[in-house]
Amino acid sequence: MAVAADPPAPPVTLDRESDTPLAVQLADALRSAAADGRLRSGDRLPSTRALATRLKVSRTVTSAAYEQLHAEGWIAGKHGSGTYITTAPPGSLPESAPRPKRGAATPVLLDLTPGSPWVGGIDRAAWRRAWRAAADAPPLARPERAGLPDYRAIIAEHLLRHRGLRVGEDETVLATSGTSAAVSELAFAVLGPGATVAIEEPGYQRAASAMTAAGLNVVLAPVDVEGFRVDAVPAGVKAVYCSPAHQYPLGGRMPAGRRVELVERARRDGFLVIEDDYDGELRYDVAPLPLLAALAPDVVVHLGTTSKILTPTLGTGWMVAPPSVVAKILEFRDHTGIGPAVAGQRVLIEYARNGDLGRHLRRLRRELSERRSLVVDALRDAGFEVLGDDAGAHVVVPLSSARVERDVRAKAEQFGARLDGLTRHHAGKPRWYGLALGYAACSRDELVEVLPQLIDLLRQTEGDR
Repeated sequence: MAVAADPPAPPVTLDRESDTPLAVQLADALRSAAADGRLRSGDRLPSTRALATRLKVSRTVTSAAYEQLHAEGWIAGKHGSGTYITTAPPGSLPESAPRPKRGAATPVLLDLTPGSPWVGGIDRAAWRRAWRAAADAPPLARPERAGLPDYRAIIAEHLLRHRGLRVGEDETVLATSGTSAAVSELAFAVLGPGATVAIEEPGYQRAASAMTAAGLNVVLAPVDVEGFRVDAVPAGVKAVYCSPAHQYPLGGRMPAGRRVELVERARRDGFLVIEDDYDGELRYDVAPLPLLAALAPDVVVHLGTTSKILTPTLGTGWMVAPPSVVAKILEFRDHTGIGPAVAGQRVLIEYARNGDLGRHLRRLRRELSERRSLVVDALRDAGFEVLGDDAGAHVVVPLSSARVERDVRAKAEQFGARLDGLTRHHAGKPRWYGLALGYAACSRDELVEVLPQLIDLLRQTEGDR
């Protein structure tokens, strides 16, 4: 039987002067070629011996590279046939899939909306390493309703290191599937249908929707540039939902006096404070602000998430709550079978175990601090007001009306940018108008390129100030 000739050498260049081992260079080059489409799913690779001869390296180098790619799932061997690429580049279509008609494709808009993380800054090698290590854990025979013990320990350490919260003996860290899921659990298990809850206006509408879907009576408490106004909370509420460290979307922080006033009133009137700390780790002017949960653990339920500091891919978050709340949440999970998925918890455990999470947070703060300065300086130099503390991943540019806000967003789409307006963050009649401008989802080069266009657009609609 004739043996098929080895295919041409793949697109690989090795740098023998580099400190990076040749096997690692080779694996990186083949992985990149498979990811960007130069090698496609089904392409046959040369044998390790043939490739070693062509590249003038030892067969140990090519064998080690192939073994690494096989472990990662990029290649597979077929008995008697050879080694093949198995992973198509992201976004590629199977040959049998219908191709879109010319001109029918929806243009990809540059994402300048708030709420998206800097996924481009994730160390992909560390990310792959965490997923591989997570896969080595044995399958569970029974669910962990509170979350994996190692995950809860990682979160407790994270809160202490990055948010200054020491989880005491009377509090418990619970794993969650994210902030909205945690709010929904609190609504069903703790507050109950018909309970009245005050939320920020403007504020996080997904939390408001989760409460409404659970049958809660949601009342709107207006905010100002310093965040949640305690004096606007009506009597008779069973809970208050707020984002004190970095109000969403206006970006203010609740002053110390209001914090004390809020917890004192919560204790006096007997309501819970639900503290959404969605990006509290991202502060650039001073150390991260103290949590309400540290001030009043007896009346505060603290919520956090990995979706803003890392990626929503994991679907992981956490809750720190008083024992009575924890007991009701766990009872609800046990009765309904609802609970946080384990896979994302395991990945975060491995990502944090070797210090990769801490390194990522340091890179993240440095990068987003520089991006924020870039955005704020450009806007203020052009004469535009910018709201929001030196924190987080978005700023607010006030505009004069809902019509101007709509016009700016529509015209921005014409030059390829997606913007977010303050109007949609209201549950009632809008009181604030403007752009909530995110700077994390895009690259820095894209941000530098789009800022002059955005400023010209603002000048056309609002004029120089």
